[in-house]
This record gives sequence, structure tokens and C-alpha cells, in this order.
Amino acid sequence: MTTAKTLLQLAGTDLTPPRLGDACLVLIDIQNEYLAGPLALPDAGAAVARATALLVRARESGAAIFHIAHRGKPGSLFDRTADRGAIVAPLTPRPGEPVIEKELPNAFAGTDLLAQLAATGRKELVLAGFMTHMCVSSTARAALDLGFRTTVDADSCATRDLPDGHGGTLSAKIIHDVALAELSDRFAIIARGDALA
Repeated sequence: MTTAKTLLQLAGTDLTPPRLGDACLVLIDIQNEYLAGPLALPDAGAAVARATALLVRARESGAAIFHIAHRGKPGSLFDRTADRGAIVAPLTPRPGEPVIEKELPNAFAGTDLLAQLAATGRKELVLAGFMTHMCVSSTARAALDLGFRTTVDADSCATRDLPDGHGGTLSAKIIHDVALAELSDRFAIIARGDALA
């Protein structure tokens, strides 16, 4: 039995993650909404801790840093005027780190993210955040179309359980792993552990 390979592996693509100092770190929807309530993610705490460490390394290395925040309607999910819509405290943006609000899963859709990334002159993106199968995946897929080389920091992402369409539930771990496997086929390098330095 042969070992499965991604399209990127079959094409001989260099899958070495970039140096953080050469990249743009895009932190997607790491908001309080995912820590409690109906959208609480089982692995949010661990992902926040990993994303916090990644952000520290990115700041030290001189990476360009962008915070993405989903904006919902007032009084609803992702209400940016309430605590539930705030970026989690350990990843609070510093002055000079843009915060880009979005209303769709893809962080490029209806925002000026592309223009702000282009202004850096960098073509390497590192994505981290919530949810792996939704906003991280949508943004990574769009980034390919826009000419970026994208890396997803797997340990800094998390997602939630989903219905399986047959009356059962698919676990967050399965959803997370499948989303990363799909991205690894053509859209992104998947970094694990301390691969990003």
C-alpha cells in the first residue's frame, strides 16, 4: 500500500514554512465568542495559548501582524460592542497592528485586507485562529487565488463539533483534522509544533 500524497507533494513544492520575520501573521477571529456560550470550541484554550506564543514570536521577529475580527449584529453573535465580540485578552492588538472587521468567512471579502497585505510587500502569510473549517479555510483558499503562499499554524487553530447529516455528530477534532488535510492538498503548508520561528 502506498502512502497518500498531497497535490503539493506530487508537484515537488517546497513545503518549508516561512521565517516569521518574512511573513504576515493573520490572526483570524480569536474572539471571546468562542470561549463560552453556543459557539464555545472544545480546544479553544489550547489554541489561544499556542496563538499567544506565536504572536510573541512574530512580534520579536518583525512579522507584519494583522488581527481579523468577525462583526455580527448588535446583541447577537460576534457583537463587537460587547465582550463576546472582543479579541481575547492575551492577543490584544498593539498600536500599529491593524484590526480588520469582516462579515463573511473569507477575511478578504468586503475588507481592505488585500490592500493592507500588499502594502507590506510580503507574499508569505501565516494564518491562525477560529474556526479551522470555516474562516481559516475560506481565507487560505482565497489567498491562493490572490497569489500568496500560505501556511496554517495547526496548533493555533480550533473548531467545533458539527452535525454529520445522518443524525449524529462529527467531533471537533475530526473536523479540524479534515479541514487541515484539505488545505494541505493544494492551498497551504500546515505547520505543527514549533515549525514557525
